[in-house]
Amino acid sequence: MCAAADDTIAALASAPGPAGVAVVRVSGPAVPEIAQRLIGRLPEPRRAVLARFRDAGGSTIDQGVVLYFAAPASFTGEHVLELQGHGGPVLVDELLSRLLELGARLAGPGEFSERAFLNDKLSLDQAEAIADAIAAGSRVSARAAIRSLEGAFAREVEALVEALTRLRVYTEAAIDFPDEDDVDFLGDGEIERRLSAITRELAALRAQAAQGAVFRDGLRLVILGRPNVGKSSLLNRLARRETAIVTDIAGTTRDVLQQQLSIDGLPLVLVDTAGLRETEDPIEAEGVRRARAEIATADRILLVIDDRTGLSAADRTLLDEIDAEIEVTLIANKIDLSGRDPGMANVDGRPTVRVAAIDGRGFDALGAHLKSLVGIEDNAEPAFVARRRHLVALDRAAEALADGHERLVVDGAGDLLAEELRLAQNALGEITGRVSSDDLLGEIFSSFCIGK
Repeated sequence: MCAAADDTIAALASAPGPAGVAVVRVSGPAVPEIAQRLIGRLPEPRRAVLARFRDAGGSTIDQGVVLYFAAPASFTGEHVLELQGHGGPVLVDELLSRLLELGARLAGPGEFSERAFLNDKLSLDQAEAIADAIAAGSRVSARAAIRSLEGAFAREVEALVEALTRLRVYTEAAIDFPDEDDVDFLGDGEIERRLSAITRELAALRAQAAQGAVFRDGLRLVILGRPNVGKSSLLNRLARRETAIVTDIAGTTRDVLQQQLSIDGLPLVLVDTAGLRETEDPIEAEGVRRARAEIATADRILLVIDDRTGLSAADRTLLDEIDAEIEVTLIANKIDLSGRDPGMANVDGRPTVRVAAIDGRGFDALGAHLKSLVGIEDNAEPAFVARRRHLVALDRAAEALADGHERLVVDGAGDLLAEELRLAQNALGEITGRVSSDDLLGEIFSSFCIGK
């Protein structure tokens, strides 16, 4: 992404728009010279000073606080200057224009974080955690992102990489010296024991990462059901506001409605859909078609039924149509009319939550059920955040270990096991950036804020 390693870059690091204070960040080898020409001196590192920011003619552009961080003791690992001036957009534009005159160029999205990664100040997952912390939609996900930034995820990955390295050394020694002291290293059980231990540790890390991914991306729940069973009322109750129109007229909801919210810190993306039925109304029919299309995007289906009638023939037909890989929770609504107690139940062998959307009974049980789907107990928080690419890399590592175990136990082929261990290492290395490509880095950092 960087145009050149010796470029000096500048950008607004605080939010754009009028504010009391604006922070402009400059990073690169030209920072000392820029400081001399902008404020007349290079401040002592890590000591805040008050200075005037001057234009080419010596006139004051603005006045503010200046901080200088000498390389390599800075966020990017380069010389860094932070200019804290007044937050007027015109003043910020003038200051940035002056920095460009002095030899800096405008930074690209995520370029400061990319330089920190390239200069070994951050692992790749830590750099991603910066963007995740900024975009966090709840306190829980924000705290998890900060733990990732502090290295919680990277330490777990590096521990696995180190264990794989030791096992590779042991395995390749067994290949190179098969008859040393008349010991069968491949068949003595030590390699299999170590491999099994690493596999268990990887499984635990995958479970943690899956939780972290849910807290970053949200659990996508698609609400399905026949007309007038209370789908929109369910959405409104969970959202705690009148998001969807609710009437007794079948077919009121004709399009897909989407609402983001959180339950005890667990982000949810709720998708309300049109009632599923045969109709000759072309607009309602399009709504039904879109509702069915949403099924493929769901992490879970919430199938709303009327608790008075239970599962209808149409409900059972829909259940048969839903992909077996997409789990379903039944929401038995209208217990205010059926007279049943709220809470968890079992209908037709499926997890069911009995609720009354009209007055909120049963919604505590529904919230607890949704958290349990991702393995979150009350007041528990994920150890770190994770992204989809992290999960894919962990899956590939697990697949390589499973293949390696088969090569060892079935074939007794140490060389093939060693190759699978290498593939597992590479997959894990993609998470922290030990193994990466320019395309991957470009995709990751292009989604960052300009000043990060």
